[in-house]
Amino acid sequence: MTIAPTRDTATALFTALTGAEPAGVWSAPGRVNLIGEHTDYNDGFVLPFAIPHRTVAAVGTRDDARIRVTSTFADEPVEVSLDELGELFPTPSGATPAVPEWAAYPLGVAWALLEAGASGSGLDIALASDVPVGAGLSSSAAIEGATASALNDLWNAGLDRTALARIGRRAENEAVGAPTGIMDQMASMLGEPDAAIFLDCRSLEAQLVPVGIAEAGLAILVMDTRVMHAHSTGGYGERRAACERGASIMGVPSLRDVSVDDLVRAEELMDDVTFRRVRHVVTENQRVLDTVAILREKGARAIGDLLVASHASMRDDFEISVPELDTAVETALASGALGARMTGGGFGGAAIALIEQAAVQQVSDAVTAAFADAGFAAPVIFTVTPAAGAHRDA
Repeated sequence: MTIAPTRDTATALFTALTGAEPAGVWSAPGRVNLIGEHTDYNDGFVLPFAIPHRTVAAVGTRDDARIRVTSTFADEPVEVSLDELGELFPTPSGATPAVPEWAAYPLGVAWALLEAGASGSGLDIALASDVPVGAGLSSSAAIEGATASALNDLWNAGLDRTALARIGRRAENEAVGAPTGIMDQMASMLGEPDAAIFLDCRSLEAQLVPVGIAEAGLAILVMDTRVMHAHSTGGYGERRAACERGASIMGVPSLRDVSVDDLVRAEELMDDVTFRRVRHVVTENQRVLDTVAILREKGARAIGDLLVASHASMRDDFEISVPELDTAVETALASGALGARMTGGGFGGAAIALIEQAAVQQVSDAVTAAFADAGFAAPVIFTVTPAAGAHRDA
């Protein structure tokens, strides 16, 4: 995987839009979440890593106070004045953004930076990406990270990576209207090669945890089901509301404050659906802590059972899997994977499998055949390695 074709595409798109070369090129990666799903907005723990797939932003300044964005996602650019951003955002709860959703991400970042006290001239932004959209690999956070990094430099905002992650989350929550946590943005900003990011989503304390996948002779296979999902609508918001309801019943600020031992009392107090949502988050938090400990003590070969348990919890308690994801996970395990689970917010997207390097083709072929037998669209399957976070490329 190389960034050059995507960078060249973004630069060519910028030149076609403006007739000039960009002032610079910035990029940010998508992410795979090794474990820790729907724990981030519950102030819990997550363990994602950045992947080689990236969104690239070619950006240049303008002499006026207008901002124009174009991308490979759409045929036409979107242009507004900087003053208009305050009228466009925040997007009312449950409403569709006043601009096309793809444009709400970069424009939302600009709005959030201005709200945070940044200032600067107008901008032209051209975006290109090889992060699969709708696959649960944080294509949105990659857009936010690349845009925020560019604007932070060009507007001399002086914000650190954690602050830029907060900017990205605000853009996603308030400009796009997607009620996500901060995991995706932190992973995109803080990623490092051969390391996962152990993130406390309450304090935002982050520790790099070496994963040693290649060293152990293993590979991480991404199985993109091509079932599209959208965090700004539907079940994601309902799951978040159930978590907030559960925390209220337990009398705590968030489910982070509920332990596995507390689940006996929780079951007595809650209806079945709310309890199962709570049980997923509480046990998933513990699985993240256990995974970090095992990675440090025994290495990647020992975490497979935790990945399997995570998927079962998301399938049965949080109910965010779909038949395609279950097929990918079950087939990978039957073909020798050490562990497998869906990754991302659910309702579609991708699953991951921890497999022997020598078994990549075997497992890929088995999953592809299983999808064909079930009448599903063919999956897109590829390997990933932990990669670097957001940075300036040129």
